[in-house]
Amino acid sequence: MRETLVLNASFEPLSTVTLRRAVVLVMQDKAVVEQAHPGLRIRAAAVDLPVPQVIRLCRYVRVPFRRRAPWSRRGVLVRDRHRCAYCGRRATTVDHVVPRSHGGGDTWLNTVAACAEDNHRKADRTPEQAGMRLLGKPFEPTPSDALLLALGVSGREVLPDWLPLPA
Repeated sequence: MRETLVLNASFEPLSTVTLRRAVVLVMQDKAVVEQAHPGLRIRAAAVDLPVPQVIRLCRYVRVPFRRRAPWSRRGVLVRDRHRCAYCGRRATTVDHVVPRSHGGGDTWLNTVAACAEDNHRKADRTPEQAGMRLLGKPFEPTPSDALLLALGVSGREVLPDWLPLPA
């Protein structure tokens, strides 16, 4: 499960990693803990670390500019907050609004999270053909939005004060 945000040396969000990977980066002195889970610590014979929630790399990593967030099934479920686009219940599958057999592709604007029952009911049809209505319109998240959604952050108010706002 990805739960630790990784920042570049310039405080630019890079990605999310598992807790295990974050601890390894800190132990190897490749990263420092910027924010920890309150009251939680990792202890071993020679180690006593706060459980990292946000880490920052010690050296700057050059990253090619990314205009678009890459599409993924996990990304669609996270974007839609694991809620079915047709009924609002818990979603476990990804549905293509325009089915692949009708020329629809794996894109942000053509996929929505769906519960297995509604995905099966809609089958190989468009929502109009199946008599189903989308509760919300699918959208394409920006790369930074995708990172925040993956972390479960809904707005600026929950981000720490030390994290600079983008210009």
